[in-house]
Amino acid sequence: MVASRLLRPASRIISSSRSPLTTLNTIRPVFTSLPPSSRRTYATPSGTKDYTVRDALNEALAEELEANPKVFVLGEEVAQYNGAYKVTKGLLDRFGEKRVIDSPITESGFCGLTVGAALAGLHPVCEFMTFNFAMQAIDQIINSAAKTHYMSGGIQPCNITFRGPNGFAAGVAAQHSQDYSAWYGSIPGLKVAVPWSSEDAKGLLKAAIRDPNPVVVLENELLYGQSFPMSEAAQQSDFVIPFGKAKIERQGTDLTIVSLSRCVGLSMQAAEALQKEYGVSAEVINLRTVKPLDVEAIIKSVKKTGRLMAVESGYPVFGVGSEILALAMEYMFDYLDAPAVRVTGAEVPTPYAQKLEEMSFPQVDTIKNYAAKLLKV
Repeated sequence: MVASRLLRPASRIISSSRSPLTTLNTIRPVFTSLPPSSRRTYATPSGTKDYTVRDALNEALAEELEANPKVFVLGEEVAQYNGAYKVTKGLLDRFGEKRVIDSPITESGFCGLTVGAALAGLHPVCEFMTFNFAMQAIDQIINSAAKTHYMSGGIQPCNITFRGPNGFAAGVAAQHSQDYSAWYGSIPGLKVAVPWSSEDAKGLLKAAIRDPNPVVVLENELLYGQSFPMSEAAQQSDFVIPFGKAKIERQGTDLTIVSLSRCVGLSMQAAEALQKEYGVSAEVINLRTVKPLDVEAIIKSVKKTGRLMAVESGYPVFGVGSEILALAMEYMFDYLDAPAVRVTGAEVPTPYAQKLEEMSFPQVDTIKNYAAKLLKV
């Protein structure tokens, strides 16, 4: 435990030990200051701007803090340090130390505090430096936050948002690299958001803060510095994305690829490669939330394509992909022309060595090759 605490800064300075000039398949993060070209750009004639995921999350927090005095942010280094990943940058100066609060390094303590604040009527945003450390607070998240509304007969809501980076990062090894999408997705009483793009990040986080239920927002550290176009509508302060509504990121007719978080981007690249190499038209669905799960969108797509692939970075056993394949058997069996398949992370603790780490998670070629085998091309 002591060693784990001492090594926490490693996830933020990893770029100093590795070159950022890597392939698109690995997308190694750089946590130093981003160049102006990576930040928000001037609007195009259509009103679209480029936002990093980090900036989109920051804007969502600022807008909700401005709109609702019950909202506050609490977590390790969120205030004076501007956040471990600079998501809360500038919020302390703008809203003050009563709304943006640094906590001690004790997840069990500060998570319990924010759950209590939510039960008392406030709307806290509880930031974990990484969801791996939220295991210290699993009792508060599940037994206190998720179950109280039901166990009180609907009398006691718990409006709280748990957010922070989830899944593997880069060179931070097994104890800092787990994907909790399936963990929290299996718990009644929790809603679970898994954003990919900047619009996802802003719209889902705002929806989470406004939702009367406890919501877990599982961000991806490797996406924080990545830029995406933000529509004019998404730049407005009233923009939210409803839970349980997946988005078709790419239209297709031959194969349905269902994915979440960073794997959506990998699936998009794989779909493009399939089109160029084999003439295959793959449809890519971005789940956006795993609880609730948009089963209807998947069924509708499978009716059209006849084939289904689930792609995630979590473990293969009892994972999100496993759930999607089970639902396929229950609701889509008659529409499938071939058995559904899943592409997941390996059934191993995440290795520290870079090459082994890359082998432990889906890459673009992994997805493309599984798809080619499924389609027999």
